[in-house]
Amino acid sequence: MSSDYTHHRWSHLKKILERSGPFCRPDFEPSSNTLPFLMEKCKILVIGAGGLGCELLKNLGLMGFHQIHVIDMDTIELSNLNRIPGCNVVAHFCMIQDKDESFYRQFHIIVCGLDSIVARRWINGMLLSLLVYEDGELDQESIIPMVDGGTEGFKGNSRVILPGLTACIECTLDLYPPQVTYPLCTIANTPRLPEHCIEYVKVIQWPKENPFDCIIDGDDPLHINWIYEKSIERSIQFGIRGLTYRLVQGVVKNIIPAVASTNATIAATCATEVFKLATSCCASLNNYMVLNNLDGIYTYTYEAEKKSDCLACSEIPREIELIDGNIKLKEFIDLLCQRHDLQMKNPGLTVANVDGKNKTLYMQTVPSIEEKTRVNLGKSLTELGLTDGMEINVADITTPNTITLKLKFKNTDIEMA
Repeated sequence: MSSDYTHHRWSHLKKILERSGPFCRPDFEPSSNTLPFLMEKCKILVIGAGGLGCELLKNLGLMGFHQIHVIDMDTIELSNLNRIPGCNVVAHFCMIQDKDESFYRQFHIIVCGLDSIVARRWINGMLLSLLVYEDGELDQESIIPMVDGGTEGFKGNSRVILPGLTACIECTLDLYPPQVTYPLCTIANTPRLPEHCIEYVKVIQWPKENPFDCIIDGDDPLHINWIYEKSIERSIQFGIRGLTYRLVQGVVKNIIPAVASTNATIAATCATEVFKLATSCCASLNNYMVLNNLDGIYTYTYEAEKKSDCLACSEIPREIELIDGNIKLKEFIDLLCQRHDLQMKNPGLTVANVDGKNKTLYMQTVPSIEEKTRVNLGKSLTELGLTDGMEINVADITTPNTITLKLKFKNTDIEMA
């Protein structure tokens, strides 16, 4: 590649990086060495290579980032990929949970193009676990910034997270609404929509008939075809129209149709924020931007506030207020899953210093332990030896780290059983 072409290709970036301006951060120093740093040394991790992720990869390559790793648990057709000359892209075909701390510590910035709240929460917890504190002071060099983008139809958002300094994912967990579910009575007795037919097959018929002797895999064509055929039969039975193979895929995998313009806008915003973080050429977004293309174009930015009692980044046990210790363990676990500020999935609970011993209350993810602790689900917290002020350690798929909850009973006059 000729030097004339290279000079022309990066001329606009050089104008930004090699001279100062009114929007530059105070620590910005114009230099001809910044662009080579981006191209040769700055390592970026892109998590998610779907509709948003592919746009992100292309934009980052065009902005000078050539040392890019991308991680995704799905594969796509080569024809869907954007190719940028000069980029060194390393692909990791796995779950983010398969990588350890040393893997994530090698990157300067992490960019997320995810469609999963659980994955966002997990990587958020991982980056927080990498922080180093000396005498209570955060070591700034241990911070790995995260730029997070999300799209849903004609809506989208971008945000910049500086772990330990700004609001993290858990600080704003109530911004993420629970996934849409359909009442069981409706899908079983009075279906009105094609989605009701699909949910009936997914929730009721599949477990009953167990056609492939396994759980549903949304990426397996055999599974999707079976659900599609059974859903068609049910839709004909109730005179429901509009059921398609693509709709079945969407319902089974909770897919919301992608809108190219939304993905392009959010990807451009995220890539710009990565560029600003890597070069200090301009102040970063502070720290949340929303986009709505439903009626015209509307965008708004605001500062999401860091919660002083955040489960993930405050390092302070979250107080859980209950009437007393008579609540059953199963009800307590359901509470952890249903509360908007917790939204756990399958928490495992342990507690220290019950009769001088550490005790596992319940753990669903390990079959042998689940079988032994299942009996505890019907017992009250008091019967399990838990008292007001006691701390419970909770492990969940939403975080790589164990979190601590502190029990607070309004009525402390309950005697120990």
